[in-house]
Amino acid sequence: MAMARASSGPAYPERFYAAAAYAGFDGSHNSTSTVSSKFQNDTALLLYALYQQATVGPCNVPKPSSWKAVEQSKWKSWQGLGNMASTEAMRLFVKILEEDDPSWYYRASNSISEISESVVDTQVNHYSKNEPIIKNGNSFPETKTISTENGTLVETQDKDVVSEDVGTVAVYDQWIAPSITGQPPKARYEHGAAIVQDKMYVYGGNHNGRYLNDLHVLDLRSWAWSKVNFKVENESQEGQSPAKLTPCAGHSLIPWENKLLSVAGHTKDPSETIQIKVFHLQSCTWSTLKTYGKAPVSRGGQSVTLVGTSLVIFGGQDAKRSLLNDLHILDLETMTWDEIDAVGVPPSPRSDHAAAVHAERYLLIFGGGSHATCFNDLHVLDMQTMEWTRPTQQGEIPTPRAGHAGVTVGENWFIVGGGDNKSGVSETAVLNMSTLVWSVVTSVQGRVPLASEGLSLVLSSYNGEDVLVSFGGYNGHYSNEVNVLKPSHKSTLQSKITETPVPDTVSAVHNVTNPTRDVDSELEVGQEGKIREIVMDNIDRESWKSRGEGTSLIATLKAEREELDSSLSKEKLQTLHLKQELADAETRNTDLYKELQSVRGQLAAEQSRCFKLEVDVAELRQKLQTMETLQKELELLQRQKAASEQALDANHRQGSGGVWGWLAGTPGGQKGDNA
Repeated sequence: MAMARASSGPAYPERFYAAAAYAGFDGSHNSTSTVSSKFQNDTALLLYALYQQATVGPCNVPKPSSWKAVEQSKWKSWQGLGNMASTEAMRLFVKILEEDDPSWYYRASNSISEISESVVDTQVNHYSKNEPIIKNGNSFPETKTISTENGTLVETQDKDVVSEDVGTVAVYDQWIAPSITGQPPKARYEHGAAIVQDKMYVYGGNHNGRYLNDLHVLDLRSWAWSKVNFKVENESQEGQSPAKLTPCAGHSLIPWENKLLSVAGHTKDPSETIQIKVFHLQSCTWSTLKTYGKAPVSRGGQSVTLVGTSLVIFGGQDAKRSLLNDLHILDLETMTWDEIDAVGVPPSPRSDHAAAVHAERYLLIFGGGSHATCFNDLHVLDMQTMEWTRPTQQGEIPTPRAGHAGVTVGENWFIVGGGDNKSGVSETAVLNMSTLVWSVVTSVQGRVPLASEGLSLVLSSYNGEDVLVSFGGYNGHYSNEVNVLKPSHKSTLQSKITETPVPDTVSAVHNVTNPTRDVDSELEVGQEGKIREIVMDNIDRESWKSRGEGTSLIATLKAEREELDSSLSKEKLQTLHLKQELADAETRNTDLYKELQSVRGQLAAEQSRCFKLEVDVAELRQKLQTMETLQKELELLQRQKAASEQALDANHRQGSGGVWGWLAGTPGGQKGDNA
């Protein structure tokens, strides 16, 4: 998502006009040459098209002559934006400018009064630079200086980030900056991070608009950085093909067995489909994973969640900057892709959202953004029924954001960072995935990496305790800082909310909590005369024993649990019966199908035989007609023969009478004389 969400400054559209003026779009005739001198040709063309779309609207001008190659290229770039909204074009313009020139905001501060005022505001300090602030028994300066390519920027240090050793922190739910040795990675955002055996691996990312492909590892026991020298596999292995390691950002880094899987991501020359790169931890080699089936279109800013032996991929933004909300699953055992057509209403197309899995069944999607806005909606996918739902959220619902990071601890989902088009988000929120109740763990102040977009967040352990580790991010400048938070017992609690009837004599139960939330329990009276109890890990068991009502409540809960177990057993038994009936029905269905196929085969054979008989009948009819014709010809010949025989007999009789008459002197001779 656009990093404009994470940095401070004027709101839109003022921010767009400030960026346009800095880029050289001042409306003059020589503005095009000014822009082309600052940026590469493809970037300049895209900025021109977005500027025209934002200020003029869709391209309706005639296409320039082919003799004007530059004007024709500008026209094609503008025309390619179609009917993109003006606000979307403004935000894309700022995003591309910040990725190409991240320091434009500060460079333009001398000529743009609004931006200058906002920079001055970030430099206001209510304490002396030399006066340390004492908090939680630790001393650290109120301000810090960050080097930039144009000098230095004085920035307010977060009062809630303490610099000290992780193992000595006694306060929970507070971010600290541990002392780290070794050469840190280059500052970046939209990188990938993963934990393998107390080591945090960081791969790729974006720095100054350039994609990275370096790999670094932070040892979480010694807190020392080191760079991994890897090689690209040249020889094909079983199930894999030779890989070319391409710099990328907006990808996902997933630990799998003794490997790291880098899934998808934006690249300079994107492929048509998602590519998965594999880093072998033992051999320190990269290769490309060979998959089967129809792979999803290439993208970045998607969510990739490991569920059992499958990767569940949702949303993101493709190479043409189109937002997606499709759902795909990669089976890591068969390496086969499957596109899921889930029922229900899916989340709107988005990228840079967060995803988590609960109970190995429910996929949760929170937040994210489009080109014009950010979201704080929560969607749940039941991966057994493949149905989307949008449940009601409760508690302190987080503000809209994108580019945030999340990690699960038990039934709790921690959300850190992100941006909302105006500034970085300061609070660290947690969602109980069983009750869907939000709460705020802590908040930070000032422009610090924890209030950034594109940071990473992983879960590890230190001295037997869970720790959240964040790295990098962008909120006007790129960061390579590491911050750590130890969740308290309340934060890591797998909360169980139970309800029990309240006696008529009980009107209310009041329980006061202190600001540090160090409490035994919180009891609330419901409108329907029920008590909701939230049991926490740091319960003082001796205190509970001294309370008769606590013992009674536990007994009630045990009874309810036994009743639920009994009901569950009955449901399981009924499920087994239903499965058996389903199996029998499937068997009967199979037999009927086979019988149907047999009948269909017999019917086809009978149809074939009938066809042959029809052919034979047609041939016999033709022969019969031929025989009738021959019969008529035969009768005609017989009549002709009979007539010929009669004529022959008559002639024969006449010839015989003339001879004998001549011999006897009959009138025949006279007749001759008379002649």
